Amino acid sequence: MPSRRAVLAAALCLMPAVSRAGKPAAPNGGFQAFVAALRPDAEARGVSPETFSAAFRDITGPDAGVLARTKQQSEFVRPVWDYLVGAVSAGRITRGRARAAALAQTLKAIENRYGVPAAIILAFWGIESDFGASAGSLSTIRALATLADAKHRGTLFRDELLSALTILQRGDITPGQMSGSWAGAMGQVQFLPSTYLAHAVDFDGDGRRDIWTSDADSLASIAAYLKDLGWDPTLSWGYEVRLPEGFDLADYTGDLSGFAARGVRRADGKALPGYGKASLFLPGGLGAPTFLITDNFEVIRGYNTSDSYALAVGHLADRLDGGPILAAPWPTGPRLDGAGLRALQTGLAAAGVYDGPTDGRAGPKLREAVRRYQIGAGLPADGYATPALLARVQDRRGSSR
Repeated sequence: MPSRRAVLAAALCLMPAVSRAGKPAAPNGGFQAFVAALRPDAEARGVSPETFSAAFRDITGPDAGVLARTKQQSEFVRPVWDYLVGAVSAGRITRGRARAAALAQTLKAIENRYGVPAAIILAFWGIESDFGASAGSLSTIRALATLADAKHRGTLFRDELLSALTILQRGDITPGQMSGSWAGAMGQVQFLPSTYLAHAVDFDGDGRRDIWTSDADSLASIAAYLKDLGWDPTLSWGYEVRLPEGFDLADYTGDLSGFAARGVRRADGKALPGYGKASLFLPGGLGAPTFLITDNFEVIRGYNTSDSYALAVGHLADRLDGGPILAAPWPTGPRLDGAGLRALQTGLAAAGVYDGPTDGRAGPKLREAVRRYQIGAGLPADGYATPALLARVQDRRGSSR
């Protein structure tokens, strides 16, 4: 899922910077004009002139490195199995289990209060910041100002910048300590400022919601956010399963008990629960790891919308809890890159089965469209986008002209 730092002091915040020789410093008029235009909106939200000036005091201009990072996010452009290699590594599992032992009492108290399993909380913490060790060191204010000034994703980052200034006004953190990753996600839990304002908690009782240095506040904030997103404490996120011979993939949603009655079995040999709804998820197609995912998988996606990310959180949680490695192998054949996925989205839209964005990202909308196309074409409906499927879709488009 993403991080940010103007040479102006107090009353001079909106004026051109001046060098020690008394001459104007190298101007960055566009950026400074953006900062100046932001001040009235910040003050309308209760941000004082002093807080605003302090926030931008050491920021001379945008961060070119942040803009370069907007081109790519690994969890969206790498295949699931490549992403899992880093996200669920042996080293991370070892570190996570050690942190679980050290923080057992705190984790138990958090689980009791919010109903989110300790292993799930730890998995988010591990993937977001390697259990607090890699929380990001970029200035949140500079990163957000860079993205907002560039109008990256419309007004999203301008709104997040205003939320960050609100956090500073409330006194939870200082501008120098407010750091994170390139897209403005902050601290050990990588919350965007608006998420922080809505969901961060002060679990250690020191009067500050500190997701930068407090393990307790960080872990509890993850749990509180998941509870607010709708986490169901009676369900797992999902299970790796084995399908019986001749299983009808077109019938891919239903009750867990119904899947069990149709011969679906957990890969670890344990019984499926007798309650709860689920759907099949085949991120590598037939023959690769196959999962039954519950509504809690979608809750995980509420934190980060990537399928790869959600699967990594779920699998890492299982491994931290003593679960096995995935039983089935991942595919080794050719796969679609971002351009191929965009072409497939375009083709499926022309076929009338896809109405999502043409963004080159695999996700639930594309998966559902692939399934609909496969069912209509009499193909195994695994929802997996392949080069062969793209060729078929493009060939049908060409033959229909």
